[in-house]
Amino acid sequence: MKPFLLLIFIFTFYYYHGQNKNIVNPEKIENPIQKKYAGKIIFLTQNMATENMRDSDIVPSTVLQENGDLRIHAFFDNSLVNYLHQLEPSWSADELLKKGNYQFTFYVDGKLIYKENLNTGAGTPDHKKVKTTLQIPLLSSKNEDSWGRYLWMRFYMAHNGIDALTAGNHILKIEIRPYLNTATIKTGSVIAEGQINLTVPAQNITEQQIAIQPIQSNSGWKASQEKINTEAIRTLNKKIAENRFKNITGIIVIKEGKLLLEEYFNGSGRDSLQDTRSVGKSFSSALTGIAIKDGYLKSENQKLSEFYDLKLFKNYSSQKDNVTIKSLLTMSSGFDGNDENYESPGNEENMYPTENWVKFTLDLPMTENPIGKNWNYFTAGVVLSGDILDKSVPHGLKNYADQKLFQPLGITNYKWQFTPQQKPSLAGGLRMKALDFAKFGQLYQNNGIWNGKTLLSKEWIKKSFTNYFPDRQDFEGYGYLFWRKVYTVGNSSYEAFQSSGNGGNKIIIFTKIPVVMVITAQAYNKPYAHSQVEKMVQEYLLPALKNE
Repeated sequence: MKPFLLLIFIFTFYYYHGQNKNIVNPEKIENPIQKKYAGKIIFLTQNMATENMRDSDIVPSTVLQENGDLRIHAFFDNSLVNYLHQLEPSWSADELLKKGNYQFTFYVDGKLIYKENLNTGAGTPDHKKVKTTLQIPLLSSKNEDSWGRYLWMRFYMAHNGIDALTAGNHILKIEIRPYLNTATIKTGSVIAEGQINLTVPAQNITEQQIAIQPIQSNSGWKASQEKINTEAIRTLNKKIAENRFKNITGIIVIKEGKLLLEEYFNGSGRDSLQDTRSVGKSFSSALTGIAIKDGYLKSENQKLSEFYDLKLFKNYSSQKDNVTIKSLLTMSSGFDGNDENYESPGNEENMYPTENWVKFTLDLPMTENPIGKNWNYFTAGVVLSGDILDKSVPHGLKNYADQKLFQPLGITNYKWQFTPQQKPSLAGGLRMKALDFAKFGQLYQNNGIWNGKTLLSKEWIKKSFTNYFPDRQDFEGYGYLFWRKVYTVGNSSYEAFQSSGNGGNKIIIFTKIPVVMVITAQAYNKPYAHSQVEKMVQEYLLPALKNE
């Protein structure tokens, strides 16, 4: 080769290579099925490798069975990281995968139902760098642990897919695009799409399952004579019977201090002790308020250094000395703990196997966040608030809670979860009857008064029902271990503060109307658990109270 031609070749090679340094060589597309269905999504009922797939394995239609099997297999022309590279050419592969993934769009009968930008942690980086196929289960009789199944649950249960797929025949269409979260969401063109004909079988629901359950005697409450929209409740009951609202065990509605609605489902009953998980955290808030009223605690502004010699624990810092009870109640203590981040050292799953949950918490390092400013869901901090109570009140927390809260409310049948030191755990797990949880909610509705006796101060309830994080965009607010939630019915808004626990468990105390609701459920660790309950409240229970 002549010298000047060699120089041109070298220049061209290095220029091209430099301009495309972020492009990754994807796997070769050689399989006949993959070539034939490039840019398509096909539906299957069994897991199989691409090389073993035949046209006869593709399912053009099926009967939708929630305990059945349904998978998708998508074929692309390129790997995900290279599609993302088209959206942001200057980023490296690792940068792209930290900010981007697949976007899924679900249509039923041509109507857009749900769109999700898949969490960047779904799928492995290696797969997204080189693979040009994607196979995931949507429904699985084997109960596979897959992000695909959770994606389907969010579409189906949390975002109205189940309402769109009524009994009869439907067309389900799915589109996949690449997305990248820069300052805004950038979305590429469709890289795969496909559809399937679904037949949804009708269910045989009896009148007994739909009918409003009569309130039996000896409830411990006066029965309300208020009118209620019976059709709204019957429709709700039908959806629970059809499993369109899943794993619901109880609904209690109290209006103006009287029992208006009491219903149980799925084998639960009035005497069932409901496992409401983190609903129990709100009891820590109440007991702290009672201990302050009784003078066993000076105020919620007391610091950890007044209760512990923090230098005896790991990761000591002067900032840890200044953590307050209030910051524990508002989940803004500054400890390096976040239950929503599995990599967080203070994640609750790291706490439970340890021999001493209090020591686990006090050993944690602090973040650089100022105390009281940054909210993170932090169960270990609530354990700490319970230990402070146990150290401060006479005869320990178990006895104090019984004497000062449960006995005055007439609650005699309940079960604590205990820490490894056999102290009541205020992290959650307190079990009692749904009607007794309603008493707790009504105590707040009564401004702390029960049967003429002040158990909680009005001032404490006001502090508890204050939103300390009004600037957060990802949720509606948080008080002293109570969540703020605004429900909307038509043109009306209803603010509530609520106890909330895994599975969809709620004690809902409305601030402007004299209503308390308790919903108990067992949809533990399901992505639709809370959204389905909020839908029940907003679309059925609140409208039923308006009797329209």
